[in-house]
Amino acid sequence: MKYTIAVIPGDGIGPEVINQAKKALDAVAEAYDHIFLYKEALMGACAIEEKGDPLPEETIEICKNADAVLFGAIGDLKYDNNPAAKIRPEQGLLRLRQELGLFCNVRPVKVYDKLIKNSPFKKEIISGTDIVIFRELTSGIYFGQKELSEDGQTAFDTCTYSVEEISRVAHLAFKAAQGRRKKVTLIDKANVLITSRLWRKTVTEIAKEYKDVSLDFLYVNNAAVQMLLNPKAFDVILTTNLFGDIISDEASVFSGSVGLLASSSIGEKNALFEPIHGSYPEAKGKDIANPLASILSVAMLLEHLGLLEEADAVERAVEKSLDLGITTEDIKGKNQYFASTSKVGHFIADYITHQDDSNMNFTNIHMGQSTII
Repeated sequence: MKYTIAVIPGDGIGPEVINQAKKALDAVAEAYDHIFLYKEALMGACAIEEKGDPLPEETIEICKNADAVLFGAIGDLKYDNNPAAKIRPEQGLLRLRQELGLFCNVRPVKVYDKLIKNSPFKKEIISGTDIVIFRELTSGIYFGQKELSEDGQTAFDTCTYSVEEISRVAHLAFKAAQGRRKKVTLIDKANVLITSRLWRKTVTEIAKEYKDVSLDFLYVNNAAVQMLLNPKAFDVILTTNLFGDIISDEASVFSGSVGLLASSSIGEKNALFEPIHGSYPEAKGKDIANPLASILSVAMLLEHLGLLEEADAVERAVEKSLDLGITTEDIKGKNQYFASTSKVGHFIADYITHQDDSNMNFTNIHMGQSTII
């Protein structure tokens, strides 16, 4: 099969981790007889510097005409240190989500046994944690009317949701649950917010269409506590833009490294895949950034395209790299051996193209040869 992938390397470490993600895609193409055509585009600080716009029109067109979008990272210290800047890199990503109609953010949170020691949580609490968070992405309080009074003493933000906006995210969450442990938890604040009561009513009706999936409810404050006490009790979480922003960041701590967390943003016609980490400009050009989140984003991209076996191969390659300790400094620790960004990506690609050869020459891998014998 042939697919067109819009590639937006972005800023900071974005180009470095995207290069490793492309290695994984190229390995999948070789192993499974696919063709991936890459169309590179600008967004973020690099786009401002070159085009004067964080999201040039040509980038929008490339993304709209692609089968999927693979994105690196966005942001630059030049703008982070200048809060008065009217044009900012992040505006590009927000605009792209709107242009592509990306209404649902999907964030998997999985705890790998080999990395439990890296987590601040006890093993017995987080072992076995495997959650997917479905967050509404283009409505709610972030996109509602905002106003500050003339005297600067009063302000308000409006939170608005429609049944349509709730329904389209809810259906995605229930369908995902059918392929997992068949449980959806709606996180809301229905005891206080009328928008939450609309969420609860709408989701309850939709649940009747998915009789094999159980549905339960948690107020967001209680959910935040329960996630810390027993995260493995959760399967699929469904929630609003604001609550999803908070809950997904809370859950990201379980894995032990933000460099392991991928995400997707889904619309009716388009989908974008990215690691959740930022641009990490301090590490730019040093070949030390963790590429696994970007590579796991490739697995999500492949799954979205219906290439389930290929997605599984990428995920298994990541797990093998963790099992063998072929990881970057953020996971390994400064006093132990760690691999460079590019060497991790090279190992992942080698594993995908040589899956039948399970006897790895560990010495050569450490030397950067990644030889399969």
